[in-house]
Amino acid sequence: MDMEKIMNEYYRDNARKLRRTVDRILLKFGGLSDRDRDDFYSLANEVFADAIRRHEQSQSFDVFLYSCLSNRIKTEMTGRNRKKRRADRLAISIDTPVSEDGSTTLGDTIVADFSIEREVLEGREEEYSRRMMMYLDRLSSLQKQVLELNAAGYRPSEIQEELQITKKQYADCSAAIHSYRNVSVLF
Repeated sequence: MDMEKIMNEYYRDNARKLRRTVDRILLKFGGLSDRDRDDFYSLANEVFADAIRRHEQSQSFDVFLYSCLSNRIKTEMTGRNRKKRRADRLAISIDTPVSEDGSTTLGDTIVADFSIEREVLEGREEEYSRRMMMYLDRLSSLQKQVLELNAAGYRPSEIQEELQITKKQYADCSAAIHSYRNVSVLF
């Protein structure tokens, strides 16, 4: 069978045959959204182009393509599942104790009227607790400047202008100021 005829067969009617082949493979996995299916249809186009190049006339193209698609989709699903498991391992329960005596949980700090900026900058530095000093030691000088201006009521755009930093630099500083790794020493 010539390649042009194969392409016409698979891509006729909005790639109906290629989509049906992908759908048969995806039935084994289940639980996929329309967006996921679209991702796999795009992947199938790449696999199809590769299969056309590598196909040998001695075997059926349909069987060869199915095998190629099946292997590539399995690999993609394995990668997606690996990412999900990694995210699950990094997840922290809202019931995680964050105080030394275990009476305060992460959830308590989320719903509380707690402000890092207010906590850090109320009073003078010599009055800071040991924990506050540990927190401040974890921040860079730029992050401390952002924290100070934020506590003073400056808006993000004003802080960026005042410190001559980009939105990304501000976002990075803000992320470090609020990161659990840094904030956890306050509890």
